[in-house]
Amino acid sequence: MPRLPRSFILWLSRGIGSAAYLGDKRGRKTALENLKCAFGDRYTPAERARIARKSYQVFARTFLDLFWSSRLTKDSWQQFFSIHLPKAEDEQQARETGGVWVTPHFGNFELVSMVWGFRGFKFTVVAQDFKNPALTHVFKRLRSHSGHDIIAQENAMLKLMKALKRQGHAGLLTDLNIVPGRAATAIQCFGLWTSVPTLHVELAKRLGLSIMTGVCRPLDDGRYEVHIYEAIKPGADEDTQQLTQRVWDHFEKAIREHPECWLWMYKHWRYRPVGSHGVPHPDYPSYSNLSPALIEMIPPALRPVQNV
Repeated sequence: MPRLPRSFILWLSRGIGSAAYLGDKRGRKTALENLKCAFGDRYTPAERARIARKSYQVFARTFLDLFWSSRLTKDSWQQFFSIHLPKAEDEQQARETGGVWVTPHFGNFELVSMVWGFRGFKFTVVAQDFKNPALTHVFKRLRSHSGHDIIAQENAMLKLMKALKRQGHAGLLTDLNIVPGRAATAIQCFGLWTSVPTLHVELAKRLGLSIMTGVCRPLDDGRYEVHIYEAIKPGADEDTQQLTQRVWDHFEKAIREHPECWLWMYKHWRYRPVGSHGVPHPDYPSYSNLSPALIEMIPPALRPVQNV
């Protein structure tokens, strides 16, 4: 894969992405339904289909580029990436103290982590193991190409805290939809409540570190454009739900500007705080289920009126 021209990688990702869009009936339905719930009538059915197809193509490019990325080195990555840092002092502070770096499943969330490794930031990255140990080994090798330490989800909190206490860095994806509980909080995502992890916020609060937010957008010419947003340094007593929402709001703005870059085929709203058990609610995707636990996580003043 690293020997292939960039033009061929781009062509291949478009082909594989289009084939996956056509062949993955269940994922395609989820993507189109998610787009309808997020944007309402802003896009026509044809436009939603175009965005969903492009989302598959971006995802295909992300993983093809992960295999292609062994071509990148500390001296060559600049040919393929431009980085926009509004405040260089924020990054310098993180370099000196450590930091929690977060991004959603937007654009190339794999390579943006790798680039920071080439820039001298060694991340401890939590990655889910595959059922096939051989695949886990392959992806771990690829993701650690620039010096990162890839760890499994088991006991991840303790491992991350140990790394961060040594002025290390954590790389986390924050838009996973998880079971409402102690490790989660409720945020509004495109106006719909959802349950997401708070690990990035809790780590920053406990250790006095900054949360560094950013996204990596693919460009048509084969390069990438990285945008780093604000560095959020929370106080130990700040509200976790509000901080998690603040982080997400940066990402939602980027997704609204470039919706094709987000992973729409993922079930972002498995749980909902409105409607009845077993009965679909018009505001939420049909796959969502009423969750009393999610309702309890929403601040009382913001809880939606229940429809019975």
